[in-house]
Amino acid sequence: HRYYRAALLLRELRPVKTKWEIGVISRAIDITGSAFMRLLGYIRPGVKEYGIEAEIVHEFLSQGGNGEAYPSILASGDRARTLHYIANSGECRDGELVLMDFGAQYGIYNADLTRTVPVNGKFTKRQREVYQACLHLHRFAASVLKPGPTVNDYETLVYREAEKTFIRIGLITKSEVKNQDPEHPAFKRYLYHGISHHLGIDVHDLGSKRKPIREGMVFTIEPGIYIEEEGMGVRIENNFQVTSRGNLDLMKKIPIEADDIERLMKTSKSKPS
Repeated sequence: HRYYRAALLLRELRPVKTKWEIGVISRAIDITGSAFMRLLGYIRPGVKEYGIEAEIVHEFLSQGGNGEAYPSILASGDRARTLHYIANSGECRDGELVLMDFGAQYGIYNADLTRTVPVNGKFTKRQREVYQACLHLHRFAASVLKPGPTVNDYETLVYREAEKTFIRIGLITKSEVKNQDPEHPAFKRYLYHGISHHLGIDVHDLGSKRKPIREGMVFTIEPGIYIEEEGMGVRIENNFQVTSRGNLDLMKKIPIEADDIERLMKTSKSKPS
């Protein structure tokens, strides 16, 4: 007889999802999207971050989910620069952005969404510029996520694009890039985390960043821009299924455009309790 550790075998099997698994993840995503739509009618100056979390949990449970896939991150203003801010104790103030990173669990599978919206329902000119820059990086990452390269190689491409984007919006200069320490590139002051991780039974599911991306894997795409000088943090995150021809945005129905967010926040009639 030969005996093998099941954990090692499962580590190779879990990153590639079956059609059934994609279906369960998609249901978790639908529930998450429903919660986001609820929030667009709830958020306004004066609401508390924990109030937003209460709305999320209410929607998750009322839609048949198991609850939160992970502790929700609801960070208004400068608190959005803290990547895993889960105190959710602050007040959302007029003129700020609120970064919301949350996801439903359905069955034993998870969704992972991030959206950043203006508390008063209207982006300032600068907020919109930064938001659009982050959305550009999100879409660039989606365009290069495909079978073949490793996650590390794919993220390197996104970081190069971030460098050019940050020059364009005035965060860094060409001179800084030219003279930077390769171990501490200039763009890292404003984007200091990875772009993607595996998603499934765990929010950060099993999978290697050093092995080739394969058809059937599910990843997050979540670039961010965090500006200490401006007390602002923006992150945008969707979940993608890798296919033989690129990838499929499993969250394409959830509003992501700045104009759509503003319009939906304006037309919603719900009130905070």
